[in-house]
Amino acid sequence: MELSAISDEQVEILLSDLLENYGYDFTGYSRASLKRRVIRLYTLDKITGFTEFRYKINQDEMYFKRFVEQLTVNVTEMFRDPGFFKTLRDVVLPRLGTYPLIRIWLAGCSTGEEAYSMSILLKELNLLHKSLIYATDLNPKVLEKASQGMFPLTYMKQYSENYIASGGQQDFSSYYTAKYSLAKFDDELRSKIIFSTHNLVSDHSFNEFQLILCRNVLIYFDRDLQHKVLELFNNSLEDLGYLALGSKETIDFSNISNSFKRLDQEKIWRKVN
Repeated sequence: MELSAISDEQVEILLSDLLENYGYDFTGYSRASLKRRVIRLYTLDKITGFTEFRYKINQDEMYFKRFVEQLTVNVTEMFRDPGFFKTLRDVVLPRLGTYPLIRIWLAGCSTGEEAYSMSILLKELNLLHKSLIYATDLNPKVLEKASQGMFPLTYMKQYSENYIASGGQQDFSSYYTAKYSLAKFDDELRSKIIFSTHNLVSDHSFNEFQLILCRNVLIYFDRDLQHKVLELFNNSLEDLGYLALGSKETIDFSNISNSFKRLDQEKIWRKVN
């Protein structure tokens, strides 16, 4: 199906419906990315026309959930970008280790791979017992999956390689139990993670953090919404706290850039004033 199967105007109608009927505000998301995802679902589900598509989204709650899931799907893996996690291990987390309680916010956590990666890092640095990881996402369905701590066993080879490259100190397989075709991660790792829905577009700050990670989410937002979300992070971060973004994201040219100093190489900034 060609891109013209859903017009730009029809995408705007769907976004307006989502906001009006469900309170989900996607109006600041990159239109090119949204349109690709809308058309992919339209094609996948063999919808016969836009009227039917719109009706299903607005009247069928299960289909609405599927629609939102497709719009917000993020590709993730454990210890993605090992160099980034090595910087967390060697530089950031040891500094935070001086705090009596370490509060970390993983915004846009998707199915939870990053949350469990963080938990493993904290455990190996003997910091897990005094840490809380708030893992949030717009999509309740992916959070439900994340809370189970189970991932396909076939992914473990790649995850183990990432872990080793990030400076991992143990046998990666010691952190999970194989159950049929799934790897279930230890309850101890799960015990310090709070999974919760949070909409970066419309929800407010809910705590003060020493470390905020929001990796590969801002690339789906337009410039105005990026600035709004970065302001939210700034307001949620303690002085001398750290903000980590994805490899193609930056705080440069934003209103908060003067308040942060970037660490070498990786996309991590420290709040300096």
